[in-house]
Amino acid sequence: MIYVLHDEASKEFLSIRGELHKYLIRVRRHKVGDVVNFRAKKELSILHSYEITEVDGRSLELKLLTSVAQETQSNKKLHIAWCVIDAKSIEKVLPMLSEIGVTKITFISCERSQNNFKLDYERFERILEASMQQSGRSTLIEFAASKNIKTFLGEYPDTKVFDFCDNILESNAGVATVLIGCEGGFSKEERTLLQTQENFRLATPMVLRSESAVVAVASKILL
Repeated sequence: MIYVLHDEASKEFLSIRGELHKYLIRVRRHKVGDVVNFRAKKELSILHSYEITEVDGRSLELKLLTSVAQETQSNKKLHIAWCVIDAKSIEKVLPMLSEIGVTKITFISCERSQNNFKLDYERFERILEASMQQSGRSTLIEFAASKNIKTFLGEYPDTKVFDFCDNILESNAGVATVLIGCEGGFSKEERTLLQTQENFRLATPMVLRSESAVVAVASKILL
């Protein structure tokens, strides 16, 4: 764990109890004199370093040493337009997308998206927070929604499309916004809308699931 998210980070003294106390002492095996880094959700750009001053069976006492503006994020920005798939599949890859450095995800209700998929953005954020503490990232992925591909393209006309084609994505392609379909791909009507967009594929003969494609494309562009 690179840092700990705590609502009271920035205060001169912190008192840690409960599950976080157990984790820091029993799992991380911290002791008096160790320095532990914290960030507060309200101001993620500030890294607070605390020294453990006292440990007992129920609590952990810490004193603030320094507070420094220190952002950790990708040098590149990538906005993924993702046709909605099963939320459980999204949740599995969210930590990877956070670690890779994806900036924003807009979920789009495409024609082949199942209408019963409900996205829990609060749960998504909790998943991201756990990942950020492990990877060190100091910014949350931004989430948005769009009712269909036509609407999204109206807002982001330079969107590139991941699809079956002859054009292979190069690592230095400079893609800023990419559209990735759901299971089953795009419908005939959606392909008509996408005819004027630049498209690409990856250099693989295999057909990727939507969540696999998102991770692979993000990795190719950002890493």
